[in-house]
Amino acid sequence: MVDSNENIKELKIDCKKCFGLCCTALYFSASEGFPEDKKAGNPCINLQSDFTCSVHKDLINKGLKGCTAYDCFGSGQKVSQVTCKGVNWHKNSEHAKQMFEAFLIMRQLHEMLWYITEALMLQDNVQIKKEISSLLEDTKKLTLLDLDSLLSLDIESHRNKVNMFLRNTSELIRTKTRSKVKSNWKNKKSLSRSLDLFGADLRKTNLIGADLRGACLIAANLRGSDLSGADLIGADLRDADLSGANLTSSIFLTQSQLNTAKGNSNTKIPARLTRPDYWSK
Repeated sequence: MVDSNENIKELKIDCKKCFGLCCTALYFSASEGFPEDKKAGNPCINLQSDFTCSVHKDLINKGLKGCTAYDCFGSGQKVSQVTCKGVNWHKNSEHAKQMFEAFLIMRQLHEMLWYITEALMLQDNVQIKKEISSLLEDTKKLTLLDLDSLLSLDIESHRNKVNMFLRNTSELIRTKTRSKVKSNWKNKKSLSRSLDLFGADLRKTNLIGADLRGACLIAANLRGSDLSGADLIGADLRDADLSGANLTSSIFLTQSQLNTAKGNSNTKIPARLTRPDYWSK
């Protein structure tokens, strides 16, 4: 029996067990809310020798939105403590290069685990549920590969398998949700399938069971919107206003998406996610 809650817990970040991989392995751009323009593989100027951030408590005041938004889905501590067995990247340049590459692969696998776990929770078809459970176990095994095996992994092939089940689950949940709440569609215009919703005012648009996969919702006005059953996988929610919105049963929503958006105490979010403490009251 798969313990979904335990899986979710393992996909939460634990920076104390990580060697500052997100602060080192990734490319930074100051225009995207990071401290400076930085090449991948170079440590952030705020990363200390013990792998802690010297300005972590002041990220919001410094306007470092890129830092506050980022979520590695627990892949940082997995690479640091499991894949590389506690040996940090200070060892030598070759080890550092391999470790950073492993982190980029692991993050993708952990993000897939997040979505697969949710798909497993959402599905009610017994046979499909078994197949998703098997896919979940296969993916978890991949995260336990040794360093060389992880670096040679065909990540694209595995992602294609995962996406097939995610699309199937999305269609199932969105259709089911729309059929249950047709009465709430009155006086609401339908959403045309568009990936470009930059700055759009969607308050009068029916978003129940909407397909928002990969949509650009930057600065969109979603105040008070009901996003029940809406698929938000890969949607860009940077500065989207979610004040008073209902995302309780939105599907494939991640912490990093919430971290980039605006919200308040009236925004309803899934129990597995955390309300950003910098949202307005």
